[in-house]
Amino acid sequence: MYTDPQKKFSARKEAEVLADIDRSGQQLIGVSRVFLADGDAMVLSSRRLLTILQALNKAFPELRRVGAYCLPRNVARKTVDELIELKNNGLSILYVGVESGDDEVLTRIKKGETAESTLSALEKIKQAGIKTSVMVLNGLGGAELSEQHAVNSARLINQAQPDYLSTLVLTFHRGPKRFVDDFGNDFVELNNKGLFSEMHRFISELNLESTVFRSDHISNRLVLKGTLGRDKEMMLNQIEQAISHSERFSDIALQNI
Repeated sequence: MYTDPQKKFSARKEAEVLADIDRSGQQLIGVSRVFLADGDAMVLSSRRLLTILQALNKAFPELRRVGAYCLPRNVARKTVDELIELKNNGLSILYVGVESGDDEVLTRIKKGETAESTLSALEKIKQAGIKTSVMVLNGLGGAELSEQHAVNSARLINQAQPDYLSTLVLTFHRGPKRFVDDFGNDFVELNNKGLFSEMHRFISELNLESTVFRSDHISNRLVLKGTLGRDKEMMLNQIEQAISHSERFSDIALQNI
């Protein structure tokens, strides 16, 4: 989100945030959900987050759910007890951009995480009783690393057993050349058939108990919805049909999502 050099991440002053919450509480009635936008709110100290959550609960009496993005490394800086306190004050779901469970892919994209660090964070979040929603990027490894990206991402997801799982398709918000320059010149973008084949491998490797799955982001060429593993075979059948008729799907150019 903050890879654009003209868009810098910084935490707003606490007084400004609290004033916004108070003003919103006076203007908005019946708010039951709040998302802490628009970067990684978990970069804030537990004290600041707790203050914000308490202010939200006061401003919105009907509040039932507060969510936020988070990077695994910022979860690592918090104890389970701190996370439990945040959960008890309303933080109910954290959205984690896993991207890939393959360490080579993660190194290539300069994620700053490993499969192990990501799994550790997800386990800590769940231990605190906070729901997890994770995202994997279809096509992120290109043609060469597609197989290991799919298999190792599934392995990580199986270990984590998240509450929600979604897949998005790789898009080049900084342009394909800049991505290839960073990833390596051996990167070959997957076509629709390649994306569907990778998705089939990924889904086939998943062994989940009751994870809600969605691939309905605007970047997705094929929309899939269901609960894994209940709907696993149905999804695999849908993907197989898409592979057989991949030429019917549009190659959507989404350079600036």
